[in-house]
Amino acid sequence: MVFKIDNAHAGKTVLAFLKSTLKISGAALSKLKRDEKGIMANGKHVTVRYILCESDILSINELDLPNEQSEHIDPINIPINVIFENDDIMLIDKPPYMPTHPSHGHTDDTLANAVAYKYLEWDIPFVFRPIGRLDRNTSGISLVAKHAISSSFLEYARRNKMIGKSYIAILCGRLESDGWQTIETYMKRKENSVIVRCVSNGDEEGAFPAMTKWRSLYSSDEISVVEAIPITGRTHQLRVHFSHIGHAILGDDIYGEESEYISRHALHACRLSLPLPYGDDIKTFISPPPDDMKKAFSDLTGFSLDEIFSKITTDP
Repeated sequence: MVFKIDNAHAGKTVLAFLKSTLKISGAALSKLKRDEKGIMANGKHVTVRYILCESDILSINELDLPNEQSEHIDPINIPINVIFENDDIMLIDKPPYMPTHPSHGHTDDTLANAVAYKYLEWDIPFVFRPIGRLDRNTSGISLVAKHAISSSFLEYARRNKMIGKSYIAILCGRLESDGWQTIETYMKRKENSVIVRCVSNGDEEGAFPAMTKWRSLYSSDEISVVEAIPITGRTHQLRVHFSHIGHAILGDDIYGEESEYISRHALHACRLSLPLPYGDDIKTFISPPPDDMKKAFSDLTGFSLDEIFSKITTDP
């Protein structure tokens, strides 16, 4: 990662430049300090106290060291659809039934395994840095930082509400709205369960605020289609919130019931807006609903889900 210092940044310390331009975290900064080639100015190692001059060539080593790579994640050649990629990030259209992280019973079929294989092909150390995580049976856009510096920038962007994600969901029953609506509750882990979440009172132990914005795209007596935006990022938030208002996601076997039309919950992360590291301009990426959701909607209504989805891609 190379920067030619312009007049606007001349006179700043390297530390000030890294914090203002890259939004670098303390952990990423410590990593650079440990690397003898982590921070170089005009080909020579410098500390973060170095004062930058106009036309300086500042080089930052964003690659991980071999002893830092993720353990216990085997590289597996699993085909994945990469929507966008540059030196800093990957956007992957995660299929349903693929876990994000390895776990008991899923050690060689995860998104992490697939990304590890790409790093093996590139012959660079692998550290898995997903920004957010989709449930195993939720499909759609997954964001992965390719190194610690882009990860710290994206975490900064997420904390400051600069990253937005929309989902398309098929719900049970009629749910109509006139514009955007809000579901606002507290959520916590259900007692005696490590998986299930539930709506709770704010004064209960382990309760955290949860907010979802949604709007109706299609509604009939049997099903509805909504666009949903989780303002907070609680585990299972959309699934819990729509079940809470009496319209569980179609096929959700935890918060609703199984469906003959689809063998998982009909939820897809379809739109992601974010600033690409290391700028301010917001870019938007789209992932159409997968075939199983299209078929379920067609079987239930006789219509095309693509036409409904076009409302998300064309509306501002």
